[in-house]
Amino acid sequence: MEERQNYLFGMHPVLEAIADDRKIEKVLFKKGMDGPLFREMLEKLQEKEIPFQFVPIEKLNGITRGKHQGVVAYLPQLDYIELEDMVARAFKKSEAPLLLLLDGVSDVRNFGAIARTAECAGVSGLILPAKGGAAVNADAIKTSAGALLRIPTTKTANLRVALYYLKESGFEIIAATEKADKNIYEVDFKKPTAIIMGAEDKGISESVLALCDEKIKIPMGGVIGSLNVSVAAAIVMFEAVRQRSF
Repeated sequence: MEERQNYLFGMHPVLEAIADDRKIEKVLFKKGMDGPLFREMLEKLQEKEIPFQFVPIEKLNGITRGKHQGVVAYLPQLDYIELEDMVARAFKKSEAPLLLLLDGVSDVRNFGAIARTAECAGVSGLILPAKGGAAVNADAIKTSAGALLRIPTTKTANLRVALYYLKESGFEIIAATEKADKNIYEVDFKKPTAIIMGAEDKGISESVLALCDEKIKIPMGGVIGSLNVSVAAAIVMFEAVRQRSF
């Protein structure tokens, strides 16, 4: 099987990886792809909810000089764990663990900075969407100062399903959003808590907000009225640290 760094290429190697349940970040196809092997792969990707994208052939040629046959699959840089395992580990570490969910944070540097802060704040796990989030690549790991290699991380195809599981496991779900009436100093972070931060432009999706127990905002007095998501995440996480420390 041909493999280079964090990707596979070629129809048969990628099909074998899918059949073997190897973890795959996403698959890139050459625009205009067709044929029985392609249709078989597409069906398996949809069945396993693995993201895929159609790109110009120049994009694939820029990734590898090998015979990619119009398909390249990115492999994860991290060893992701299952959500159930993350929750079990979190409760072994603390009676009131702190988890962080990112709903659509797409900028790699913001993501890396958030992970670095989360590690410093003692966060027990990161929960990421399988689609729509920042790439977990070498740049993200570098920006996180290696924190992404130390924090248990999971990817989920459906954040709502993950939230239902967290609620059943005893976590309070707290969303950081400008739509909130309460500020971060008016809620209790001392319980098992899962904090949600939203995308840089759209914030947290309405479907995810509907499942939250609390919605909070950071009080501000300036004209701009909004913070970079990595800065906002740091403020919220360290309010939890402050409450738990005193």
